[in-house]
Amino acid sequence: MTSAMVEHKHGEGFSLEDLTPEEQQLLSTIREKKRQLLEEIQELKKEIDDVTTELEGIDMVEESKPDPKTKQISIGKKKFNMDPKKGIEYLIEHSLLQDTADDVARFLFQGEGLNKTAIGDYLGERNEFNVEVLKAFVTLHEFSDMILVQALRQFLWSFRLPGEAQKIDRMMECFAERYCDMNQGVFTSTDTCYVLSFAIIMLNTSLHNPSVKDKPTAERFIQMNRGINDGGDLPEDLLISLYDNIKKEPFKIPEDDGNDLMHTFFNPVKEGWLWKQGGRYKNWKRRWFILNDNCLYYFQYTTDKEPKGIIPLENIQVREVPQDKANKPNCFELYSGGNDIIKACKVDGDGKVVEGRHTVYRMSASNTEEKEEWIRCIKMSINDNPFYDMLAARRKNATGTISSRK
Repeated sequence: MTSAMVEHKHGEGFSLEDLTPEEQQLLSTIREKKRQLLEEIQELKKEIDDVTTELEGIDMVEESKPDPKTKQISIGKKKFNMDPKKGIEYLIEHSLLQDTADDVARFLFQGEGLNKTAIGDYLGERNEFNVEVLKAFVTLHEFSDMILVQALRQFLWSFRLPGEAQKIDRMMECFAERYCDMNQGVFTSTDTCYVLSFAIIMLNTSLHNPSVKDKPTAERFIQMNRGINDGGDLPEDLLISLYDNIKKEPFKIPEDDGNDLMHTFFNPVKEGWLWKQGGRYKNWKRRWFILNDNCLYYFQYTTDKEPKGIIPLENIQVREVPQDKANKPNCFELYSGGNDIIKACKVDGDGKVVEGRHTVYRMSASNTEEKEEWIRCIKMSINDNPFYDMLAARRKNATGTISSRK
């Protein structure tokens, strides 16, 4: 059919009857090919979407996989917190630390994830290598143009002072030498700095320990430090300034009391990777879970310093979930019964801590054994009556205090 004929037919209103049987057959074939092409395009789009989703899932899993070196560092820190000597040996054996006092000192000085009591114990050891580490550790502190109290505050915050007198002696001696090197002319000798530093620590205890009833005055502090400057006296205005500084603000002694997240997590009941189902969107995300202190914490990565979410194991239960119900194998879930929201919190996309809205937390383990172990450990950690337990513990302490006074 010529173009003129097509234009003529269009002008009069196109109809299939205007086409010859051959033309109608050709048009039908074209339409069928068009339909098939559209179907193939839709199928390709679906395949592209599926592949994209799969790739994103692979990327997430790959990103979530702990780097072997990072994992070894984490293990080394945990070992250090439980046994400082073994922790350092492990890190050196795995080439994560050089076998030098300077490198070990830098590791302790940075202190990330390390128990400060363990740092103090390691630095206080008397063997030759530990003493060299202590000296290198002290030289990492910058005390230039600081009054003695400021320098002491910085120094005593970097570790927990051990209880043994010999360890304290070595550490304070290194401190005094470093301070005098960086502040020439303030004291006639390192011995003066050493004695005064001890006097300041004792003053801090006397002024701020509730059990000490007889609080020393500034005059008494001055009297206590007579003759320590190579037989002479230190300026009274210096001693009064030190006294006022300590009286106004006590030393912040680092406590390993569980407020440090790494201390909370360094010896958990159980830890490992689980798939966690979302609340609003029922997608699954791989998370690192830690069970400790009657709480279940979950992280995006093992190297995260703070958890993405915290689930207190209070007044809730745990149960297995059949695969046909969860669409994923080896599932279990935490639930409160009814439609009650589980008391929990999480960090949202903006970094804000918000209250969780889950009535159920559903997780999937890698195999049946892992699932059963998680359920067992969680059941042991569930606390049905936290307030009662807290009250009982408080009453026990109070009773012990009363008994000790009799």
